[in-house]
Amino acid sequence: MIKNVGKTDRNLRFAVAGALVLAATLGGLDQTTSIILSVLGLVALGTAFVGFCPAYTVFKINTNKDGDA
Repeated sequence: MIKNVGKTDRNLRFAVAGALVLAATLGGLDQTTSIILSVLGLVALGTAFVGFCPAYTVFKINTNKDGDA
């Protein structure tokens, strides 16, 4: 698995993941919305952690310039 998520992209994904999970747990939302936000947050966290995004492969996107991830 070749890393296709660069350093800035990873940091942004970590921030978005944190915001989504925080909103899901503290937002006072209904259960369905909370679950959806949690899942999206965990997906963002997972792709940031491993440095690979399957959607980027499909669309031939690579933000990992010069192996910075």
